This record gives sequence, C-alpha cells and structure tokens, in this order.
Amino acid sequence: MSIQPLDALPLETLRRRSSTKWRSYPHDVIPMFVAETDFALAEPITRALREAVEIGDTGYTPPQPGVAEAFVGFAERRWGWTVDPRRVRWTGDVMMGVVELLRATVSPGDRVVVNPPVYPPFFDTVAEAGAIVEEVPLTDTGAGWELDLDGIERSLAGGARAVLLCNPHNPTGTVHTAESLRALASLAHRYGAVVISDEIHGPIAGVDVVFTPFLTVSPEAAAVGYVVTSASKAYNLAGLKCAVIVTASEANADVVRGLPWEVEWRTGLFGALTTIAAFSPESDAWLDSLLLRLDINRGLLQDLLAEHLPLARYRVPEAGFLAWIDVSAYGWGDDPADPIREGSGVALHHGPFFGTEGVGHVRLNFGCGPDVLREAVTRVGAFARQSVLAAG
Repeated sequence: MSIQPLDALPLETLRRRSSTKWRSYPHDVIPMFVAETDFALAEPITRALREAVEIGDTGYTPPQPGVAEAFVGFAERRWGWTVDPRRVRWTGDVMMGVVELLRATVSPGDRVVVNPPVYPPFFDTVAEAGAIVEEVPLTDTGAGWELDLDGIERSLAGGARAVLLCNPHNPTGTVHTAESLRALASLAHRYGAVVISDEIHGPIAGVDVVFTPFLTVSPEAAAVGYVVTSASKAYNLAGLKCAVIVTASEANADVVRGLPWEVEWRTGLFGALTTIAAFSPESDAWLDSLLLRLDINRGLLQDLLAEHLPLARYRVPEAGFLAWIDVSAYGWGDDPADPIREGSGVALHHGPFFGTEGVGHVRLNFGCGPDVLREAVTRVGAFARQSVLAAG
C-alpha cells in the first residue's frame, strides 16, 4: 500500500484549539509563527490519552515509565542507531535538558558556542546556566548552510567550554553531515569541551535526507557528546512535557545520573505515555505520511514564493516544517514579521529573535494544509504589491 500524505485538520477545528498557535492572535490572522502543526494526532497517541483519561491515570510519572525502551526501539528502526537503554534519561522538554546539562558541564562565566541564526531559547538557556553565549554563525555557502568549523576551533582554543548544537538546525532546516559532525567532535575532544546536541527535528528529516545523530559519528563524539531530543515536534506533543537525554559513554551517563532528581520528575505523565505511543512501531505509518506531506509543502512553498514574493530568498529545508525566508528586499525593516502581520493578517516568527543574522528575515511554519499555505503566501504577496504601490 502506497503512502499517502497526511491531511491537516479543517481550519474550523483548528481554531477550537487552545494552544499558543491558536490563542495568540484574532481569528482573522493565519498563525504560522510557533512550531505547532495542524494535523490530527497519530491514533496510538490518541488511544493512549483516551485510555488514561477514562481511568483517571493523571498522577505522577513512575520511576520507569518505559520512555527509554521506546526511544531505543525508534532510534534503531528509523536511524539504525543502537542505544543502550541504561544511558537514556527523561525530563520535561529539550530546553530543560539542555540547561541542566550546561549546569553540570560548564561553570558560571564559561563561554558556550552557538551557531546563529538559531532557535531563540539557545541564548536564554546559556544565560540561565550562568554561562556566556559565544556566537559562531553558520557559514552561508551560497547553496546552503554549514558549521563554521574554523570559527568554532578559534572559540574552543580561546577557552569556550561547550558547543550547543542544533541538529537538524532551526531555523534553516540544515541537516549537518556526518563529516561535519565528526570534525566538530574532534575539535571538542582536542580542547576538552562538550557538545550538547538538540536533535528534536531529527525524526522529521526529509524523505530522501539522511539524518545522523551526533553520538554515532565517532568514538570522540561518544566521549564529548550529549543528545537531547523529543517526540514533541514530529508528533505535536509540546504541551505534554517529555524529552530524553541520551549519552554514549559511561562517564557522560554518570553526569546525567548525577543531575538533580527533580529533572526527571518534571516529565509529565501524559508526556511519557504519548512519547511511548509516538515512538512505537504502530505510529511509524503516521510519521511516514507526515514526512510525505512536509516534502510536498516544502516544494509548494518554493513555488508560491516564486509566484507571489519573487524577491524573497528561500532555500528548501532538509528537515522540519520551518522555512527561513529573507524578505529584506521588500523594505519591511529589520523585523518584517510585524508589518507583514499588520498588513496581511499572517503571523510569522521574528527573524531577529534568532540573532543578528535574522535581520530582514521571517520564519514560516508550513506544517499545515496546502490550502492554508497558499492563502498565507497569497496574502503576503498582496501586501507586498500594495507596499510597492504605496512607495511609488
């Protein structure tokens, strides 16, 4: 049986949701800013939640909820990654895991490398851990983005103690190559630094794109690395609070075991139950349908921008459902999201929130139905034409 692309829920149903995406703006605004998707949950997830509610299973998360075993199975099936379940722990979400790992591996005042443009909480979690952000922007090759390994080496040689990696990268959708990750691991090992890799978008790499978990690339990566990931982006479970922290060496596993016990207790019971359901083989067909839909939408967005916003610069992302778009040619200022929302009724994410490299950019969430995507880009295109007429 051939895979069919996943269909989004009807707009009238989506507007009944009470999450950030659907409660931040009036109903006449199309929300495409935050990383929530517009699809029905995978049936195993719905079933797990329904059964829990029916029996009042709303208490504390148990000491061994089964999250580790579920992730181990998923990693083996989807990526060929053999994970030791004894080296998998859980917490409330990826950023909770990141900040606790930073607290455990760097000292206050240490510098931590990030690669902007990058997910805005990266800046906040480094500060929350008492460390200092050191920016080494991605290199724009003209065809895509890649890690600036020379710049990272200069930072590590100058005393930076950690690299906070985004793999796949948010907002560009870049899937870092195994070679690039291997080189990063070698640098971190040489300079005695750690690499904390946020891999939350790994399950939604493109259909024909190879995603490489950082810990798998070399013995040096296993020695320096920590992975934090979650089912929440792929399966739209952010509000249920569950992520996993994975290590590949006994020394690093001991660091994770030494985290405060409250780190694990922050995991929501519904988060654990739905993570197990998401990572089960039963949900694989749903995920495959989602991946096909996202591949279609990536290409559709390219066509729509060419038609309605021909001056915009967009590269088809290799992973995820987030598009990084340079609209600086339209003269909407450093932060175009506000004028776009006010002029078109489409809410996009603010480019400068991702670092100075985001000036003139917006991030658009295409994890929706094609009709909504068409309507949104058509609206912004009409606003662009009005802007040109007004300026003329």
